[in-house]
Amino acid sequence: MIDAVLQAARTLPPMRAPSLVMDLERLGSLVPSRLSFARSLIRQMARQRWHITRQYFALDEGGYGEVIYRVQTPNGRYHVVIFSRPLDDDQRTDRVIANAWDLTFGLVEGDVEDSLFETLAENVPLQEAGRQHPRLLVISRANKSLRNFEIFVNALAGGEQPPVQAIREVGYLYRTTAVYGNGKFGIADYGRLKNNPDFRYPFSAQMTAVYVLRQFSIEQAEHLARHRAPETAVPLEPTLRRYLGIGNSTGLGMAPFLIRHPQLINQWVHAREQALAIAKSQIPSEEARHRLLSLCTRAREYLAETRVEDADQTVRNTRTINELDDILPWLEQVELEDNLWQQLTDWSEAAQSVDTQEMINTLLIELYPEPVDLLEDTMAVEEKFELEPDMPLIRLKQLIETQFDWALAEDFDNPEARYWFWYQSVEKEEPRLGIRGEDPGVEKELPLAIAPRVQRSYRALQSYLEANPGALTIDFLLAEPAHMECIRRIQTMAMTAFGEIQGNLWHRDMKPMHLLRTKLSFLGANRFDPRGERWVRVTFFQGAPLVEELNAEPTDLGTFDDWSFAHSPGDARDSVDPTQIKRDESLV
Repeated sequence: MIDAVLQAARTLPPMRAPSLVMDLERLGSLVPSRLSFARSLIRQMARQRWHITRQYFALDEGGYGEVIYRVQTPNGRYHVVIFSRPLDDDQRTDRVIANAWDLTFGLVEGDVEDSLFETLAENVPLQEAGRQHPRLLVISRANKSLRNFEIFVNALAGGEQPPVQAIREVGYLYRTTAVYGNGKFGIADYGRLKNNPDFRYPFSAQMTAVYVLRQFSIEQAEHLARHRAPETAVPLEPTLRRYLGIGNSTGLGMAPFLIRHPQLINQWVHAREQALAIAKSQIPSEEARHRLLSLCTRAREYLAETRVEDADQTVRNTRTINELDDILPWLEQVELEDNLWQQLTDWSEAAQSVDTQEMINTLLIELYPEPVDLLEDTMAVEEKFELEPDMPLIRLKQLIETQFDWALAEDFDNPEARYWFWYQSVEKEEPRLGIRGEDPGVEKELPLAIAPRVQRSYRALQSYLEANPGALTIDFLLAEPAHMECIRRIQTMAMTAFGEIQGNLWHRDMKPMHLLRTKLSFLGANRFDPRGERWVRVTFFQGAPLVEELNAEPTDLGTFDDWSFAHSPGDARDSVDPTQIKRDESLV
């Protein structure tokens, strides 16, 4: 399958330049595509006929207790074990320093025997403070959206459906504050999943646990409504169930992943860029034109419905709505020339915001599922930085000058260019940002900024090369061993196009939110809602097929998978706030 992708790639137009794609602001404008891991997981579940059933449900009238869901695949059996506990309001926080949550849960490999269940019940609610079992593949915690939860339960108990507006404004009943895998807190490490056919895609185990949590959130709300008013309570309507997602609150802890796994990031971005090149190379049909018009309209209305508190994000969303307004009449009237999609992206890059450009790119990728979905199998990589000790030092110097010119261009004598420093908090060992020269902790700085490291190694290399013109890389490293790690990274990443984020993570103007959005877009998060400069709330699986739809074994996988940019249920006239979508000429 990968060979077919590589063969097709040889006939494609060139992909976009790394200097454009890996710009930090552009990365911070990405939206989920059909290659995002949440979308890939739903397709995999449908193709392989996964079956998810509730095996154990022991909640009291307050909704507290334990629940177990079974996830049966053609290759194995797993269980999501959920513990719901009472939580005082003053303990409820989305910050990583929290020690208690409304619920905790984990994805377990295999069956859950009584002895294992007892161990999980003792330790999973403690999270990092517990002794977690190695058969746990994922461990996580979540808090209720209290306002939404009460609205839902009260409405259902009274025999009514909750108001659509409540879901439109929040989009979930629970939000996770971290979803851990890969050996965190003693759970199964990456090696256990490396050859697992069920979870071969990055973060697919984590996404599975979150998807099942969505089902629990619905069933818990219905359970509470039945206890509150057994004679009048009704279940949640299917369209509202589908529109519910699972929220996530995340902060700077996500940022280092992008720096520490550049080979993996290269695979993700390369696949997305290859998908875009595939789409742009297609000769458009009338059917594809109508499909793109429909997707543009759907994305526009999705943005119009999205409520965010952040003023800057509101401006960005409104600008994209306005610019999609410009695209719609053009698409309706233009001739179907062979290079129409290239014309569209060229126009967007010349005249529209980066947010709209990347939205259009995502929608183009959506048009051609068959060739694009083959790229799912290229999203993982065995990461290893390789050193070439015999490389002539003059060749290494040239590599840095051509592949890392963006790093050499930064002026670190300018205080603005070295304003921030990254460090690790003592409380939860999470990354933090400090102001250099003002905040304590600079002596424990994390080496996340690649540009200054490259510059230091380059200057040392230059000096050594002047005295030793015929030297090899190993000669330099024997004399200057402190540069070993950086040189290994330079040599490895010079063989890739999209692994290094081309931005200065020390610069005063650096926005950490761009780093967060980059990873979240590949995970499949939507409803991007910044809460300040360093943390954000998002929603997963909003609009995704429900467990009961999955268990029904869908035959039309194309329709089953078509759930991006979900609209709220109800009459279309009520689903869009006209004040939100009114054209704002000041943003054009």
